[in-house]
Amino acid sequence: MTTPDNKTYSGASKEFLTMSVNGQMFGIPVLQVQDVLGEQRVTRVPLAKPEIAGSLNLRGRIVTAISLRRRLGVQDSPAGGKSMSVVVDRGGDLYSLIVDSVGEVLALPDDQFEKTPVTLDAVWREHSMGIYRLNEALLIILDVPKMLDSLCARDEAAA
Repeated sequence: MTTPDNKTYSGASKEFLTMSVNGQMFGIPVLQVQDVLGEQRVTRVPLAKPEIAGSLNLRGRIVTAISLRRRLGVQDSPAGGKSMSVVVDRGGDLYSLIVDSVGEVLALPDDQFEKTPVTLDAVWREHSMGIYRLNEALLIILDVPKMLDSLCARDEAAA
C-alpha cells in the first residue's frame, strides 16, 4: 500500500476522512462518520452556545449542527462562504460538524502517527488525538468524542 507521501508500508493502518477548516487539514476516523452532506439549511437555536450553529433535518431526524470554526476558535467564514457537514454519532445522537470542505479518505500507517505537538494552539491541542505529517501539510486528527463530550458537559453544567 502507498501513503499520500508515496512511501510504501505493510503494517497496520487507520483510515481518516480529511476536511478543511480555514485552510488547515483535519481528519477524523472514517468509522466515526455517519454521513457527508453538502451545504445544509441550519435553523438557529436561540440562546445556544456560539459553537452551536443550530439544527438541521436529516431524513426526519433533528441533528445538532456544530461550527467547527467556532469550536476551534477560528474566525467565521466570509459571507457567502460554502460549507459542508460531516455527520457523526455520539451515544445515539447525531451531530453535524460544519467544515469548509471535505477531502478524501486516507489510509495512514500507525507507525507515522505522532503525539500532538505542544506548539499547536491550545484549543486545537485540547481536541486533537495526534497528527500525521504529510508531504506539505499537517493533518490534525480530531478527538470527536472528547470534543462532543466537552461541549455537552458544558451544556449540562449550564442547565
